[in-house]
Amino acid sequence: MKTKRTIPLLTLLVLAGVLATFAPAASGSSQASLVIRHQTRGCHSWSLNGGAYGANQALAVTRGRSVSITNNDVMPHQLIKTSGPAVTYTRLASGGMMGLKGTFPPTMLAHMGSSSKITFTKAGVYRFTTKPGEDYMQGIKTVGDDNVLKLTVTVK
Repeated sequence: MKTKRTIPLLTLLVLAGVLATFAPAASGSSQASLVIRHQTRGCHSWSLNGGAYGANQALAVTRGRSVSITNNDVMPHQLIKTSGPAVTYTRLASGGMMGLKGTFPPTMLAHMGSSSKITFTKAGVYRFTTKPGEDYMQGIKTVGDDNVLKLTVTVK
């Protein structure tokens, strides 16, 4: 009898652990992270929280939460908010040596490895895109049209 109870209890504990791991991301209460990368087809894409890379990403967060964006592409990217209430941008890292020269606002991910954070203080639907610059290095080849990166953030 004890063996039969142990298996369902173990299953329940494993299920609880899995739900606890993924619940913050699903409920929109955790911090989120996007990484921009270079790729041969489409030139660039981004990944949300280590998930699949693509041109379009969407997520939900609660008020007061942030999304960090790291540029690991071979070109700079300017973050552009196309709709939604005001946000706060904060520079997290300036990045490496390859990139544009000068000092830039936190919306400009001017170097490989540069990162910034967007903080959402008001409920609403926010839309972002990036404006890519020229490649840091000569001879970078891509196939097809360049992806237009789009992000939709729903803040509850």
